[in-house]
Parts: sequence; C-alpha cells; structure tokens
Amino acid sequence: MNMQASAGHPDLLLGRLAIVDLETTGGNPLADRVIEVALIEFEGGEETGRWECLVNPGIEVPPLIEGLTGIRNDMLEGAPSFAAIASRLQERLAGRLFIAHNVRFDYGFLENEFARAGHAYAAQTLCTVRLSRRLYPEHRRHSLDALIERHALHCGDRHRAMADAEALVQFLHIARAERDAHAFLEALHHVTQPTRHKTDSRRRTTTADVG
Repeated sequence: MNMQASAGHPDLLLGRLAIVDLETTGGNPLADRVIEVALIEFEGGEETGRWECLVNPGIEVPPLIEGLTGIRNDMLEGAPSFAAIASRLQERLAGRLFIAHNVRFDYGFLENEFARAGHAYAAQTLCTVRLSRRLYPEHRRHSLDALIERHALHCGDRHRAMADAEALVQFLHIARAERDAHAFLEALHHVTQPTRHKTDSRRRTTTADVG
C-alpha cells in the first residue's frame, strides 16, 4: 500500500492485515451460509498474498442471491464445505487485523462458520463503513456502491468477493491520499475494535451501509 507512519498514532495499516469480503446465501449469520471467501493480505504496507474460494453452503442459494452475485447452485456442487477450508483460512487470518466493509456482517458470518466447524476465531477488526463516515462526514451514503461511485473505484465484478475486497484496498489508498495524515491515522484508531470474542450474532438490519 506504500503507507508510512506519522507522528501520534502508529499506523495500523503497516501491520499484518487481512482485507476480507464474503458472499453469503442471505443476511442472517445464524441461518445463512458463506458461499465465497476472498482475502488480501498485507504486511508492512505491501501486499503479501491473496486467496479466494467458493464454498458449498450445504443449502440452496436463493434466486435473488444467484442473480446478485452470479454464483449459481451448480457452481458450488463441487466446492469444498466451510469445514474443509476452516483450518487453512484460520491460518491465513491468524494474527491479522480483520478489515471489511460493514465488518460486523463479515466477521459475524465467519465467527459462526468457524464455530460450526469446531474452530474458535477472534480478531481485532476495522470497519471501512465507519472509516468512511469518519473521514467523509459530509456524505450521507457509505455503502460500497456509494464508495465505488464517489471515489471512482474499479470493481470489475461487483458482488464477487475478490473484486469487492480489491475495491476496499483502493478506497484505503484514496482516503489516505485525500485526508491529512494525522486525521487519517486518528480515524483508523477510532474505528478499530479490540479483539472480538464470540457473542450473539444479529441479523443485518440495514442495507444503507453494506456492500
């Protein structure tokens, strides 16, 4: 990311990061399931790896989700279950700041999927919805679609996990360039949450600020 620290707060984006996006069968992390995972890894401000995988949810993907994502039921028939990828995914996420757009949604889904697979998962989180609100309070909308339009982000395959994660990387670049360095780092610290342990997961109740 070519990011540098400045006086005051240390630069969280120079640490070990996982920029994550999921596609799911719906909005309820207790009843719905993950159908695609993508993450982009950073260390010291540089990309060090990326990974994406379709996931067989074990339930039907509703037509609405098929139309939104382009991920069809037949595409998932030969995909691994979440339990089959849980160990590998947990290894990639371990020790990384978990960054996502509306992080409660993505984190909540993974937390529940890991629990069903018999794995414990907890991480420090950073929400790019909250970051956008903090850095751009003059704007009302902070959904990923709004950010793509406002900042001219390239997202070649919207509602596919890797393309959406790539859009978040672009947003972080642009936000850093457009805002004062101290204000940017202060905002990062304001919206970063300490390591979260499994609690009650709630249904997503708004579409205004989600991907």
